Amino acid sequence: MTVAYDIVVIGGGNAALCAAITAAETGARVLILETAPKPYRGGNSRHTRNFRCMHHGPLGPLVESYTEDEYLADLMKVTGGKTDEHLARLAIRTSEECLPWMEEHGVRFQPSLSGTLSLARTNAFFRGGGKSLVNAYYRTAEGLGVDVLYEAAVTHLELEGDRVTRVDYTHEGAAKSLSPKSVVVASGGFQADTDWLARAWGPAAKNFLIRGTPYNRGVVLADLLDQGIAQVGDPTQCHAVAIDGRAPKFDGGIVTRLDCVPFSIVVNKDAQRFYDEGEDVWPKRYAIWGRLVAAQPDQVGYVIIDAKSLNLFMPSVFPPIKADTLAELAGKMGLPGDALEQTVAAFNEACGDQTAFHPTELDGVATSGLTPPKTNWARPITEPPFYGYSLRTGVTFTYLGLKVDENAQCSIGDRLVSNLWAAGETMAGSILGQGYLAGFGMTIGTVFGRIAGKEAAAHAN
Repeated sequence: MTVAYDIVVIGGGNAALCAAITAAETGARVLILETAPKPYRGGNSRHTRNFRCMHHGPLGPLVESYTEDEYLADLMKVTGGKTDEHLARLAIRTSEECLPWMEEHGVRFQPSLSGTLSLARTNAFFRGGGKSLVNAYYRTAEGLGVDVLYEAAVTHLELEGDRVTRVDYTHEGAAKSLSPKSVVVASGGFQADTDWLARAWGPAAKNFLIRGTPYNRGVVLADLLDQGIAQVGDPTQCHAVAIDGRAPKFDGGIVTRLDCVPFSIVVNKDAQRFYDEGEDVWPKRYAIWGRLVAAQPDQVGYVIIDAKSLNLFMPSVFPPIKADTLAELAGKMGLPGDALEQTVAAFNEACGDQTAFHPTELDGVATSGLTPPKTNWARPITEPPFYGYSLRTGVTFTYLGLKVDENAQCSIGDRLVSNLWAAGETMAGSILGQGYLAGFGMTIGTVFGRIAGKEAAAHAN
């Protein structure tokens, strides 16, 4: 017997699960169509680590307070003001009620990590990481009677007038269709389609690594945009960070990120520095380094540190390249030796008083007379052995997506699509015009996933 589902949720990550759980709790019959096989379910949420949350006073693992205005100011700083303030404030304000909701639905938290990720006041860390969160939500969803089909790739949504009338997908080698009352799209961006990425960025994008799931290829997004669903976001904007150049092409995840930049100098393949490595604390700057590296020759950068900085950041998944001299290090990394020695010598000469050095706070220990400057944590690179990492641009998710309103509802022309909602990375461009703030993707996914589930259920019921 064929089940008549009220709601089909497309995607299997955090936003999709929040939508499915919220809808199922109203009594709606819900089906999740997840493109990935079960071991890889969860999209990019598998690789997440924390959730940025507004709060008045201690809340769960969070200490002190983090107000709406401070949160918004942090967001505006990284996006350069390219933010829909109305939707951003909605996400920020609602985040406070989300944390208890997450705990009630199986998510467990742990105290914040330390070092360069000192976020105890702003970000709640998941015990067991994103995979644990995803597994908890699947258990909750299945307990509520939500059905899940893995390796179920949605190929087309049939749009007639102001409603979606059919969802086409493939499963177990057969083409299938459903006609639910409501549809929630939460299937991410298009970053795993590197041809699409290259059309937006140019050929250089072929050198990018995709640190998230290989299943976010933008198939549903492209299908809906082709049919005139309102879009938002610049296709060249994305959450991109600098990751270890030895990471795999896809799915390397958060462990491939390098947190050593603030204590280093970063050079391009000509051994020349190109940006202030100490501009701000790492959680507010790590997301700009993907684009900085992307702008360098061959889209590659190189981190250089010495022995006294090796233990100041989270250990890397791949060991650093090690050498007793800078010339030897340059040889091992394929850099011009003379140029690297000259760059390091110029940097060392520009370093001043370091007595105020503090690895987890802006310490003002800066260079003088150097271009570009290093404005914090500037200490000479003098103590062997020397260490190096190669850097590549690692794309997490793209910002071109579906434009939604405060109810997470999609539109076409000047009218709403009556039974179509979007949540998570596929609509994050509605809030993020550029840049990224650590943990905010999970905030968007959780807040708008719950809104989409509630609205989709109200329509279906």
